[in-house]
Amino acid sequence: MSNPATPPRSLAEALRARDDASLALLLRARPDLITPVPTDLTQLATRAGTRASVLRALERLDRFALQTAEALAVAGDPASYGELRRLMAGDTGDPAVAAALPHALGALRDQALVWGDDERLRLVRTAREVLAPSPQHPSPTGLGPTVRESTTGMSPGRIQEILTAAGLPSTHDPVSAVDALTGLFGNRKKMARLLAAAPAESLEVLGRLVWGPPYGQVTPEPAAHLRWLLDRGLLLPTAPGTVVLPREVALHLREGRAHRAPEPVPPAVEPAATHRPQVVDATAAGQAYTALATVEELLKDWDEGGPAVLRAGGLSVRDLKRTAVALDVPEPVAAFWVELAYAAGLLASDGEADERYAATPAYDEWLDRPPAERWARLAEAWLTATRSSGLVGGRDAKDRALSALGPGLDRSAAPEVRHRVLALLAGLPEGAAPAAESVLARLRWERPLRGPQQQGEDLRTRLARWALSEAEMLGVTGRGALSAQGRALLGAPPVTKTAEPPAEGPGDKLPVHHHRAVPSLTSLEPLSPAEQAVATATAGRLLAPLLPEPLDHVLLQADLTAVAPGPLRRPLADALGVLADVESKGGATVYRFTPGSVRRALDAGRTAADLHAFLTTHSRTPVPQPLAYLIDDVARKHGHLRVGAASAYVRCDDDTVLGEIMADKRAAALRLRRLAPTVLATQADPATLLEGLRAMGYAPAAESAEGDVLITRADAHRTPPRTAPEPVPDGPPPPDATLLAAAIRAIRAGDLAATTPRKPTGTAVRGGELPRTTAAETLATMQAAVLTGGTLWIGYVNAEGTASQRVIAPVRVEGGFVTAYDHTADEVRTYPLHRVTGVAELAED
Repeated sequence: MSNPATPPRSLAEALRARDDASLALLLRARPDLITPVPTDLTQLATRAGTRASVLRALERLDRFALQTAEALAVAGDPASYGELRRLMAGDTGDPAVAAALPHALGALRDQALVWGDDERLRLVRTAREVLAPSPQHPSPTGLGPTVRESTTGMSPGRIQEILTAAGLPSTHDPVSAVDALTGLFGNRKKMARLLAAAPAESLEVLGRLVWGPPYGQVTPEPAAHLRWLLDRGLLLPTAPGTVVLPREVALHLREGRAHRAPEPVPPAVEPAATHRPQVVDATAAGQAYTALATVEELLKDWDEGGPAVLRAGGLSVRDLKRTAVALDVPEPVAAFWVELAYAAGLLASDGEADERYAATPAYDEWLDRPPAERWARLAEAWLTATRSSGLVGGRDAKDRALSALGPGLDRSAAPEVRHRVLALLAGLPEGAAPAAESVLARLRWERPLRGPQQQGEDLRTRLARWALSEAEMLGVTGRGALSAQGRALLGAPPVTKTAEPPAEGPGDKLPVHHHRAVPSLTSLEPLSPAEQAVATATAGRLLAPLLPEPLDHVLLQADLTAVAPGPLRRPLADALGVLADVESKGGATVYRFTPGSVRRALDAGRTAADLHAFLTTHSRTPVPQPLAYLIDDVARKHGHLRVGAASAYVRCDDDTVLGEIMADKRAAALRLRRLAPTVLATQADPATLLEGLRAMGYAPAAESAEGDVLITRADAHRTPPRTAPEPVPDGPPPPDATLLAAAIRAIRAGDLAATTPRKPTGTAVRGGELPRTTAAETLATMQAAVLTGGTLWIGYVNAEGTASQRVIAPVRVEGGFVTAYDHTADEVRTYPLHRVTGVAELAED
C-alpha cells in the first residue's frame, strides 16, 4: 500500500488512497467503469484511462471544467496548481476564475481525469492526447506546439542562429539552446523588450495568430517583417511553406491565459415574462385537456385500422399528411402526437400480413381511466422516451429519410435533456417563463461537447428546443412557465406560499416580491422508475381539479347543429359522434346533423324513436322541428331498398322505384339489370352498390343471406397485446446504492489480494499470477496457519473455471476442505483444497 504522505505515482495509487465515498462518486459519474466490476483498483484505473471511457467522461463536463482540462493539456506534465491558475486567470488574475477553479479541478479529480496533489497535477494520458493541440486536431485553446515540439528535427546550426538573432548567447548543444529559447519566451520582461523592437507589420502578424489557429503560410522568400519573426524564432517552420506560433510566445501575447474567454459562471436563465401561477396552471390544464382530446381523436380515426406500415417501418409521408389534416395541425405536430401515443403504448403495428397501425388493447384500458390519470401516463411517456419526433422528415447518417413511427428516431440524450430543461424552468420564480435562448445557452455551457453539429446547432440544442414546445403542447408548461403538475412530474417539492398575489392585471405581470418561494431545483436528478411512478401520480392528482368536468348535455340549434359547451361524457360523445359530424372544435365543439350522419346512426341499429328519445334526454334546449323532420324523413326512406349479394342485388316492393333507378344515368356505372319486377342485380359488390345508390340520393339498407337487415356498427380493430417501446439507454444505467456498495467491496477485496505483501519464497511470482505450490505444500501450509493463526494468500479456481486471488485466515482443515475467514469477501467460507492452485504466507507487517 502507498504511504498517504507521499504523492501517488500512478492513477491506481491515487484511487487506492480514496475512501469509499469518493470511489462511489466516481463510479456513479462513470458507470461504464463497473460494467463489469473490475477485479481490483489497478484494473479500474486502466479502464478509466481507455479512450472510449475518457471521451464519455469529457462529454459530461461543463464548459469551465472542460476549459480547465484543456489548460492542463497545454501545461507542463506534471503541472502545479499555480501554473494552472495562471493559465486560467492570466498574469493579472481573474477573481471569478480563481474562485471557480478549485471546484472545476475537484470535478476532474472526482471523475479520475486528473490525479496527483496540487504540486504535481497530471491529466490522464488519453485525455491529454485528445485535448492537446496538434496540426490534425487543433486545441480549442487556439494554442500551438511548444518550442521544443516545434524545433524537433531542426538543424543545430539553425537553432544557434535563432539564439543569436534573439540576443541570447550560443550554447554547445541543441537541448540547452532550446531551453534557453523557451526561457526567453517565458520571461515577460525579456519578451517585452524583444517585441518592442519588432516592426509594426510583424506585430500585426502575431496578433492574427495569437488566439488561433496558430498556423500560417509563407512563401519561399518571405517579406521582411515575416523574416524578422522567423529569424528570432517567434514563428517556427513546421512544414515547407507553413509556420506556427510557438505556445510560449502565444501565452506571452495573451498575458498568460490559455482561453480567450474563460466561462467560470454558467449563464443565468433569464425570465422573459411573468404570469400569475393560477393562470399558468389553468393554461396548462387547458393544454392537457386538448392533448387528451387530440390523442383520442387520432386513435378514433385509426379505430378500424390505421395507415399501412412501410416496408422499412413507419408512416408514409402521405399518411402523415392525411393524419395532420384529420387532426387539423401541422405535420410536425401530428408526428409528435403519433409518436407520443406510440411511446405510451397506445398504438402499434398489428403484425398481420397486410401490416397496419392500430390502437392496442392498452388504449381501451387507458380510455376507462380518469382524465388526469390518462394525462399523467402521456406525460411520463414523453418525459422518459428516447424517440424524438422532431427528427421526422430529416435524414439519417446513411441519407435515408426518417419517418414517424419508423426506425432511427431514438436519441439516448433526449430524456436527460427534457428533464434538464424542466429543471431549469423549476429553478425560476413560480409563474416565470424563460427566454428560450437563455435556456439553450445554459445547456450549451453544461454540455459543450455533447452531440454532433448539424445545421449550425448541436443535437442537444435541438432536443431542448423541441422539449420547450412539446412541454407546452402537452400541458407540462403553461404560457412558457412550469405548471404545478409539471413541477410534480419532476419529483420537485411543492412551492411554499408566502403571500397571496393581487388580482389579475394586464399581461398577468407580477412584481418580484409577490412570487411564491421556489426552492433551488436546477440540480434535480432524474428519478428512478419507482420514484417516477410516484411523481407521475402526484402530478395527476394536482391536475385533476383543474380539468373541466364532463357534461351530460348539448344545446340543439335550429340550423341542424348541436353545441357541446365543454367535454362530454364518453357514452354521450360516442353516440353523438355516430349521429352527427364534428364541424368545429375548440372550447365548444359544434356537431352538424346531415342525412348521411342520421343514416349512419340508423345503420348502427338505432330507430327513429331511439334518436328522438336520445336528443330529448341530452339536450338542454327543445329538439328543433327541422332536426325532427330530418330524422323522420331519413328513417322513412331507410331500408325501403334492400341490397344483398348476387354479386349484389337490389330488391324493393315498389317496382316504380326500381324503374327510376334503371332510368337514372348515374346508375350506368353500376350495370344493373332487372331480374324480376322487384329485383335488380349487378356484378358490383354490395358495398359498391350501397355507396352508388346513396350517392344517387336513396337510403338503401344492407341485408343478410336470410333477408334480415344488417346492422353496420364499426368494429374497433385492435392489435395483439403490445408493450410500449423501451427507451434506448445512454450507456450503462447509473448504479444504485446496493450495486455501488457491492462493487466497491469487491474491488477493495481484489485489491487487497493483489497488493498484500507476501513472504519471499523459492518460486518467483510475477504480478497478476496465481501462486503455485504442490498439493502437499498447500496442505502443510494450511495446517500450520491454523495452528499459528496466520494469514495466507491463495490462488483459487471456482467451478466455472474463473481464477481469483484471495486472502484467507484458515480456521479448520479436514476432509479435503479448508474453512477460513476470507478477507476479500469479509465472511467465513469453505474451499475445496483441490481447487487451490497454490498458497503463500503474507508478510507480518
